[in-house]
Formats: sequence, C-alpha cells, structure tokens
Amino acid sequence: MKDKELFHKIIYDIVSELKIPLLDERVHDKVKIRSSPAISKVKFTFDEDEKIIRGFLGLAEYFHTVVLKDDDEYYIPHEKTLFILES
Repeated sequence: MKDKELFHKIIYDIVSELKIPLLDERVHDKVKIRSSPAISKVKFTFDEDEKIIRGFLGLAEYFHTVVLKDDDEYYIPHEKTLFILES
C-alpha cells in the first residue's frame, strides 16, 4: 500500500509542477478507457524510479494532451497510440 501512495504522490507532484491537466476521480465519476481503437499501446511500469513517471508525463507535455486516471493506472491518449502507466 505504501508503494501505491508514493506512486500517486509523485505523479500529482510532477503533474502540478509541469501544469499538465489530470482527469481523475475528483473531476469525473467513472472513466471507461477503450484501448481497442488504438493501433499501439505503450506500457510504463513504476519501479520506484521517478524518471519513469517523468518520462511518461513528459509525453503528455510534448503532445499537449491530458492524463486520465482510472484506479491505479494513468493513460495518455494520442491519435492511435495509448500510453499507459501502472504501479
């Protein structure tokens, strides 16, 4: 449980620092992510290295898009690619 808290804390800190829009349970009741239309899916897995999270969130900044949160996973949709960050 402590790892997941650290995971979410790091994400919220970096999102705030980079001013990236994050859509989470405070903004919506439930999000349904459909990955079937995506041509490619790229998965990032958090292993207590902040660089992985920074790299993932850097994509949202680069593509000028939002980050979606669903349970313990974060998603960045971009055209036909879905980037996924899991704890």
